[in-house]
Amino acid sequence: MIWMVFAVLGLPIKQQLHLNETEFGLLTAMPVLSGSLIRVPLGIWADRFGGRIVFFLLMLVCVPAVWLLEYAHTYSQFLWIALWLGLVGGSFSVGTPYVAKWFRKERQGLAMGVFGAGNAGAALNKFLAPALIAVYGWQAVPRVYAVILLVITILFWFFSYPEPKAVNAQQPSLKAQLLLMKNPQVLKYSQLYSVVFGGYVGISLWMVSYYVNEYQFALTQAALLAACFSLPGGVLRAFGGWLSDKYGAYKVTWAVMWVCWIAFFLLSYPQTQMSIRTVSGYLNMHIGLNAIVFTVLLFVVGVALAIGKASVFKFISDEFPEDMGTVSGVVGLAGGLGGFLLPIMFGMLVDWTGIRSSSFMLMFGTVCISLIWMHFSLKNQKHQ
Repeated sequence: MIWMVFAVLGLPIKQQLHLNETEFGLLTAMPVLSGSLIRVPLGIWADRFGGRIVFFLLMLVCVPAVWLLEYAHTYSQFLWIALWLGLVGGSFSVGTPYVAKWFRKERQGLAMGVFGAGNAGAALNKFLAPALIAVYGWQAVPRVYAVILLVITILFWFFSYPEPKAVNAQQPSLKAQLLLMKNPQVLKYSQLYSVVFGGYVGISLWMVSYYVNEYQFALTQAALLAACFSLPGGVLRAFGGWLSDKYGAYKVTWAVMWVCWIAFFLLSYPQTQMSIRTVSGYLNMHIGLNAIVFTVLLFVVGVALAIGKASVFKFISDEFPEDMGTVSGVVGLAGGLGGFLLPIMFGMLVDWTGIRSSSFMLMFGTVCISLIWMHFSLKNQKHQ
């Protein structure tokens, strides 16, 4: 919820500071950058010191950043605080191995999926932030979110336990952990995760603005419709984990990519006005997606990406059971960097082409690359 705060909060800030689309994209993406870069060291620390203490300290460090957001006045101040606040996004590479270590291998996909359903906080942000902004102004959002984070941090510490292997397990060497970053399998899963998770983050950050500018909805309505993507994209991650346990990570991920390929192709088509010369004169036609069809397709993409996020991490738990924190950090870094770059690229494409659906054209291209990558690099897993 806090990591995606600028998906809604960024719009009144954009108006206040008179930002263009590229500057707005950079602002929304800054928390994703820091949350991504911190994932590798956090994953390493989680393997070495235990997920519970690392998770607690990380959340505690981010509370002041959320509170200080209210006092920012310039664009540079917002960017710097967004970087600090974004560290909270690194919690995923801590929590995933922390949760998985409590379960047997054949149940880890579902367990990690249940934990990953916390991505639904992106949808919760779209319900809560517009209501706070409408009643109290945007400055109320950082105050409320800071209190929520502090309370959850305290509750986590008093109602959680060190994972079973944290006390007696042999600690991996730092060199061995860093060498995992060169593993070809880790690189393959990083590319896939950059699409399924990076795409989820990028689209979540961009959709409220998209609805406001493309379909002229008010902020509250736009946030509600955007939640049709964010909510299934979060809560159905547990379902994706169950599917991965049952049918295998490869088959599930392969199906996800094909669904996204079709949906992004349809979403890419811009609003088009055509004039066709016929034997009896000119025939005027309009081709484009209305808000209802657009939202339905977006919902389908949200479901597919939720399942894909779980299936990619099932690959990790199957192949790297002893180094899940480190590998989760590397793969999470790739996914987060995708989520960081996409809003910026979305804004640049809109400023350059003037076509708002160009964001989905970009996503269509990334899925094409993933399908080709999977076909040639993961052949041996097709029948597993």
